Formats: sequence, C-alpha cells, structure tokens
Amino acid sequence: QIQLVESGGGLVEPGGSLRLSCVFSGGILRFDDMGWYRQDPGKMRTLVAAVFSNGATKYADSVMGRFTVSIDGAKNTMYLQMNSLEPEDTSLYYCNLGVDRVNYWGKGTQVTVSS
Repeated sequence: QIQLVESGGGLVEPGGSLRLSCVFSGGILRFDDMGWYRQDPGKMRTLVAAVFSNGATKYADSVMGRFTVSIDGAKNTMYLQMNSLEPEDTSLYYCNLGVDRVNYWGKGTQVTVSS
C-alpha cells in the first residue's frame, strides 16, 4: 500500500526558508510524476511544483526562482526547498504521487509565513 507522509512545515517570517519532506513507501518501482500542491480554505488545491518521470520539472509562476523540488531515491523522499517565503505562501501543503494514472496524497503539512 502506497503511503506518503509530509513533514517540515511550520511558522516562518517573511523572507525566511523552509524545507518540506515527503517520505513515500509501498514498494514504488516507478512513477508518472510527483509533486507538491497547496490548498487554502474554500479554494481548490493547486500545483506548486512537480517532477516527472523523465526528470523534467514544473513550477507555479508564483514560486518560480524561489522554490526547488527534488527527489532522493535512496531515501524514498521528495523535498521542497522554499526560499524567500512570502505571506502569500501560507497554506496547507500536500505531497502527491502519480502511479499508473492513480493519484496518492499525503495528509498535508501547514506552512505559515508571518511576522
């Protein structure tokens, strides 16, 4: 059974940095794509950053140049390095994994950017 567990969220001041981690388990041998999404109350979940099976990456315009997504296969972990954080980045961040056209989600980790 595939499981995703996020960590690394918290409270940070504007301009600060955080690194989110997503540990995945379940004997995953290959994937279609992995990524980070975020969702605010009453709004749709939106893509923040994604990595595809060919190594290509995709970022939301609002985080381009500030966030970096990466995968450490040896640790079964995906990361989201977030720099120059802004109050607008405050949200609940979810890890996503696509395998054989099925999407799997973690439970989310809260990021709050505030002074």
